Amino acid sequence: MIIEITNMCMIYSDNQILFLNRKRETWPGITFPGGHVEENESIEDSVVREVKEETGLDILSLEFVDYIEWISPNKREIAFLYKSSNFKGEIKSSFEGEVFWSKLEDISKEDYSQDFDRIIEKYNLNKRS
Repeated sequence: MIIEITNMCMIYSDNQILFLNRKRETWPGITFPGGHVEENESIEDSVVREVKEETGLDILSLEFVDYIEWISPNKREIAFLYKSSNFKGEIKSSFEGEVFWSKLEDISKEDYSQDFDRIIEKYNLNKRS
């Protein structure tokens, strides 16, 4: 069985959350920045690197929230979930997709990436009907 370790980070400021609208075929839609942990890289270092690559922001501190996993017959993916309101820099989009500030309630569920509802639950964000 293949095991993949990934990460995700909810960045927030005031009453806004930073979202990534992924354009990649493998996992398109609205989500939080994040990605794979590289060989010989700590999970927290990977979060800081992925956020920088995808948003242009430098994360100054992280708070661990929870983890989520996906299991299929040949693969298990474990994503470590973090959040931060301590960052510097200006947002800029990347090849991964457009980054933008918004309130969760202003985003249509139809635009969510796969399983984003499950991820939102892990962050204890207000549940939507």
